[in-house]
Amino acid sequence: MSLGLSIRKRRKLLNITLQELAGATGADSGNLSRIERGAQGISETLLRKICTALDCTPAYLYALTESAGAGASNNQLPFSVKKPQEFVSWFRSVAPYIHAFGGRTFVIAFGGEVVNEKQFTTLSHDLNLLASLEVRLVLVHGSRPQIEERLRRARLETKLANGLRVTDDEAMEAVKEANGVIRAEIEAQLSMGLINSPMAGSDIRVAGGNFVTAKPLGVRNGVDLQHTGEVRKINAAAIQKRLDDGELVLLSPLGYSPTGEAFNLSLEDVAVSTAIALDADKLIFLMDSEGVHNLRGELLREMTAKKAKNLLQHVTDNDDAINTSEDIVYYLPAAVRACEHGVARTHLISRHIDGAIIQELFTHEGIGTMVTELGLETMRQADIDDVGAILQLIEPLEAEGVLVKRGRERIEMEINYFQVMEHDNRVIGCAALYPFTQEKTAEFACLAIDPQYRGSGRGDKLFHFCEDRARQLGFKTLFCLTTHTEHWFLERGFSEQNVDKLPAEKKKLYNFQRKSKVFIKPL
Repeated sequence: MSLGLSIRKRRKLLNITLQELAGATGADSGNLSRIERGAQGISETLLRKICTALDCTPAYLYALTESAGAGASNNQLPFSVKKPQEFVSWFRSVAPYIHAFGGRTFVIAFGGEVVNEKQFTTLSHDLNLLASLEVRLVLVHGSRPQIEERLRRARLETKLANGLRVTDDEAMEAVKEANGVIRAEIEAQLSMGLINSPMAGSDIRVAGGNFVTAKPLGVRNGVDLQHTGEVRKINAAAIQKRLDDGELVLLSPLGYSPTGEAFNLSLEDVAVSTAIALDADKLIFLMDSEGVHNLRGELLREMTAKKAKNLLQHVTDNDDAINTSEDIVYYLPAAVRACEHGVARTHLISRHIDGAIIQELFTHEGIGTMVTELGLETMRQADIDDVGAILQLIEPLEAEGVLVKRGRERIEMEINYFQVMEHDNRVIGCAALYPFTQEKTAEFACLAIDPQYRGSGRGDKLFHFCEDRARQLGFKTLFCLTTHTEHWFLERGFSEQNVDKLPAEKKKLYNFQRKSKVFIKPL
């Protein structure tokens, strides 16, 4: 069930019409209808208005989504105890991630809402799991709602200037108090070790300190921001020492100056600066929305930093970009900055989904948006280590008769003729280019794409890569033999020819029982 269907289910339960919900939220009923159908994304602001109108929380709606996806299982596990083989299959599938993540550094950032809304308990279970896999963890927490609460209790006005908090002396006291309370709550949760709980046997030691040096933002547009600052330096060596000792490092959005002053910092600034200083492998932001949506409301699973900058520019130029949530405006620029300064992956995922970090990190599809400096897909010449992956791709097609059967020994002998497509270091496609130098032609053969990645033009990309490679090698034509995919080749500029047009060496090996059709394309 999608988030939109969860909204529809809750609305129907309360006997609220679409028009009544539109009136209560100030939204257009047509947009609400598209959201319920899953044809349009939803902003954080509109989601909170809908939750108020439906007398529920975002977490409740996300829980409905998860329970529907988990089937009838009462404990919401993805695998039924009656089907342990499914669990075994899944557990085996995550082995590559376990190997890849051990010893890596992850910076995980989340707002104070995670603590305020009692979501940190389940998050701590996931952190414990990552720690048990020897992932080096740095947590950066926010404190905005806690600060706001203390300012209200003290009857102090929240002062903002161009979206930045003006932190005077009284507000700074609220900032210090709020961060101290949050740290105590987080450390208490991470210290749990109850039997029969996910924290059983855990031994997480939390380290903190004056790792962040800050400087004042000063006067901006005529407004003195006082104790509001920005990161000047991260003491990466000191943090690395704690991580080397097996400790989890917890950072608050506070920084200190050489003059002994404390400054109120933004969560994004501390998280990004820390990830850059540590050369972290991953930076993860937990936020209100499920990820980044394009202008049509579709969730983007992956995007490059360049694409993210283009999207942000469009949002800046268009005030009516309804599919962009408020937290994306904060976190996506942070993701771009991190990627441009060497952080390999930045993930933007929902804090409302139980186990969001585990689902994002240990599944191929993920559940949020991953931002990278460069595209995740690359193409290259195959090497001997790719033989197993190539066999896994082509064997199902060989069984169907689409491809001629090749054994491991033949693939190993011909490996230099193969090209592969990788997605995030995983081989998802292959094709072979067999040269016939005397006739200045090459055979395009053995094209195969992983079933999970078909239907999105990857076969075309791999073909054009091989086509360009053939031109670079000086070949004048490409030819192929096929029994099942003649129209695919016709659509790409090939024309059907007689068997006599094949190179002499290939003609001797032609299988007249298979009766493959011959197609040739000039380069």
